[in-house]
Amino acid sequence: MHTKMDQTLFSIPILLLLLIQCTTTTLAQAPAPGPAGPTNVTKILEKAGQFTTLIRLFKITQIGDQINTQLNNSNQGLTIFAPTDNAFSGLPAGTLNSLSDQQKVSLIQFHILPTFLTTTQFQTVSNPVRTQAGDSANGAFPLNVTTSGNQVNITTGVNEATVANTIYTDNQLAVYQVDKVLLPLSIFGTPSPTPAPTSPKATKKKAAAADSPVAGGDSPADASDAADRRLHGIIGLGVAVVAMLYHL
Repeated sequence: MHTKMDQTLFSIPILLLLLIQCTTTTLAQAPAPGPAGPTNVTKILEKAGQFTTLIRLFKITQIGDQINTQLNNSNQGLTIFAPTDNAFSGLPAGTLNSLSDQQKVSLIQFHILPTFLTTTQFQTVSNPVRTQAGDSANGAFPLNVTTSGNQVNITTGVNEATVANTIYTDNQLAVYQVDKVLLPLSIFGTPSPTPAPTSPKATKKKAAAADSPVAGGDSPADASDAADRRLHGIIGLGVAVVAMLYHL
């Protein structure tokens, strides 16, 4: 009896030691949770889906890399209006291909605000809103945000879009889905009509009219003819007078 009990009591510490050793080994082999990865706007859009065209433009213009660098190396916030693939499909055929490289850059920058805005802040924002495309004061890139209840509308001077959903938001970056591509006035605005060129003949006629006497007066040619007629009349009268005196 005592022998068996002694063996049992002796084996308990050994089992405890083995359990502690196994637990320690398991914890040592488990990987520690890694730090949160840097913000990547492309991955955010890929995870959300339906933004393949915008992602392609981010890569072509290299604006996606610029956004990621800015977010991960500064405290400056950003707000992005992200048009869906359906929004780009709503553009006339060939619109994007007709743009120059610089115009594509300006188009994408027009969708980015250099400040972080929550949906609540849209109600008090000052218009026109400044974008990365340039100063809105000169009328080239006007962007106005208006709210009606919970609905946020964006007007550009060319078209109007609506914020349909919040894709991503933290304390530095906000990405909002919009149902239309925001078209800046400087690229898609209707140009003012060009005056028709004046023909050379019309110019000569205007110049001649400007040099001529006032309306109702004789032209230089008419005045010369009248002078000749008066001269001939005087000569004829003189000849008649001389003939009469001669006969007397």
